[in-house]
Amino acid sequence: MDTITLGRSGLRCSALGLGCMGMSEFYGERDDEQSLGTLARAFELGITQYDTANIYGRGHNETLLSRFIRDKRDRIVLSSKFGIVRDPDGPNGSTYDRAIDNSEAHMRASCEASLQRLGTDYIDLYYVHRTDPDVPIEDTIGALSRLVERGKIRGIGLSEVSADQLRRAHRVHPITAIQSEYSLWTREPERDVLPTCHELGITFVAYSPLGRGFLTGAIASAQALDPTDFRLTSPRFKQENFDKNRLLLERLGTLARERSCSLSQLVLAWLLGRDPAVLPIPGTKRIRYLEENVGATRVRLGAADRALLEEWLPIGAAAGTRYDPGFQGAPKTPKENA
Repeated sequence: MDTITLGRSGLRCSALGLGCMGMSEFYGERDDEQSLGTLARAFELGITQYDTANIYGRGHNETLLSRFIRDKRDRIVLSSKFGIVRDPDGPNGSTYDRAIDNSEAHMRASCEASLQRLGTDYIDLYYVHRTDPDVPIEDTIGALSRLVERGKIRGIGLSEVSADQLRRAHRVHPITAIQSEYSLWTREPERDVLPTCHELGITFVAYSPLGRGFLTGAIASAQALDPTDFRLTSPRFKQENFDKNRLLLERLGTLARERSCSLSQLVLAWLLGRDPAVLPIPGTKRIRYLEENVGATRVRLGAADRALLEEWLPIGAAAGTRYDPGFQGAPKTPKENA
């Protein structure tokens, strides 16, 4: 597995990471033993970047990871997040029982709680999960920099921010990474956020690089999803939009067969080979999908292949926005159609 350096932090990790959210909720029932097996296999395959957050399973995901990292803490790069507050009594999988809090008091309390659940003394990369419009980004980053000074965290990250917010934050303290959704059907970061990352030396961490599973071609219809599945709240997964988006996959499937790879591998290979500053973190709780995703690191696409993919799925190609407008914390990036 190739490795990359995260921003200018000196932190090195695998060029493909693992998103752990779905191991706790949002995508069907959880199975801790299955997830622990997948985590162990990921480490065997050379994955050293693991992404979690305090709200995934309302702390369950961090507790689960503590069982995995206890004997390998110094060999992995661990990311977590703060900033979203969920109703502790709300239903699992709900995307509406939330608020945003970037206050320093909440940040400090969240960090300490995450450290305790994870069973570690430090978090390698600590993200602002969503920014609070009522708190200047400069204040939030200033408070996080004090956690760096105290050794609680090693790098500061931001999630779903604009290029302007990223510049303002970076002036206060070097930002290690920005995390946003990025895939063949969500290419909006290419407009200004990715160029800003290049300019400032910041790693772009791509979550949902498989379009929340849609780009794998494995989801035949929206009705095939579990009724509690988080994706059913997304306009892209409403049946009318879903049917339109399925048409986008037909050409991709043909190219994948010609290149002797799966749709997942084709989509990830496009992302892995497009920009060395991008770190994809596809999520899964099953070993077979993990191994398929890692196989994408061995797929080589030529310039003509890339040109075709980008012609077939230009910016704005997907039908429907990524989030329901009523979802608290939905990104409000300029010109975004995702």
